[in-house]
Amino acid sequence: MSTPDIALARSILFVPGHRPDRFAKALATGADAVVIDLEDAVPPGEKAAARSAVLDRPAPPAGVALGIRMNPLPTPEGIADLAALIAAAAPDFLMLPKVEAPEELSVVRRAFARAPRPPQLIALIESAEGLARAGAIAMEEGCAALGFGGVDLSADLGCAVAWEPLLVHRAMLVAAAARGGRAVLDVPFLDIADEAGLAEETRRVQALGFTAKLAIHPKQVAPIQSVLTPSEAQVDWARRIAAAMDAAAGGVCVVDGKMVDLPVLRAAQRVLARAR
Repeated sequence: MSTPDIALARSILFVPGHRPDRFAKALATGADAVVIDLEDAVPPGEKAAARSAVLDRPAPPAGVALGIRMNPLPTPEGIADLAALIAAAAPDFLMLPKVEAPEELSVVRRAFARAPRPPQLIALIESAEGLARAGAIAMEEGCAALGFGGVDLSADLGCAVAWEPLLVHRAMLVAAAARGGRAVLDVPFLDIADEAGLAEETRRVQALGFTAKLAIHPKQVAPIQSVLTPSEAQVDWARRIAAAMDAAAGGVCVVDGKMVDLPVLRAAQRVLARAR
C-alpha cells in the first residue's frame, strides 16, 4: 500500500501520545492525517510511556497518513524518540518541532536512510531563528512541508497570538515554503467551541497560500476540510486549464479571456491533486 502524500493533506489532527485509547478514534475522524504527539501534549513524567505506546500504534485506514511529532533535537527526549523510532517501523511522516536549521532534517533523514520507507518530514517553525532560516529548511532534501508554530513564535517575538501581529510572519513562511515547493501548514485554532472563527481563519490562511491547517480536536476536522476542499467550479477551471495547456503543447494560451502560462498550469495541477 502506497504512503499518502502528506503535502496533499487538508487537516492534520493531533492526538496525545500518552493516550493510546484515543489513537483509533482519531484515525476514524475523517482527517487526512493524524499525528501522535510526543512533545507538548505529553507530561514530562509520561514521555517514556508515550514513546512505547507509539511503537504499538494501530495501522491507519487506507488514504490516511499517520505520523509522530517527536520532541526537539537535540534534547535528550528527542534523541530517545529518534532512537526508538529507528528501531521500529517508520511512520508515514515525522513532525519535527522547533526546527531552526536544515541540518536537523538532514540528521533525521540520514538516520532513516536504510528504512524500507523513510518518513516524510514536516519542519515546525516556532522561533525567530527558524523563521529567518525557513527558506533553507524548505530546500532541504526530505522536507515535505513547513508548519507555522504561531504560539511559540509569538512568545519568542513578544507579540500577541492574534491575526494582525502574526500576519506578516505567516506570509514569510508561505514564501519560504514556496522556495522549496513545499506544502505549508497553519497553526491550530485554539478556541475549540468557535467553529465559525475556525472556518474564517482557515479561509484567511488559504488565501495567503497555506495548504492545510492543524487541528487539536476531532470537531475541527470537518470545518477545515470543508474550506480547503476544492469546489466543483475550481476543479472544472483546473481541468480546462490543463486541457488548454495540453492542446497548446505547454505554450501560452487563453482560457476565459485570460492568458494562461506555466505558473497558472501549476496552480491548476495543485487543485486537481487536492481534489483527488
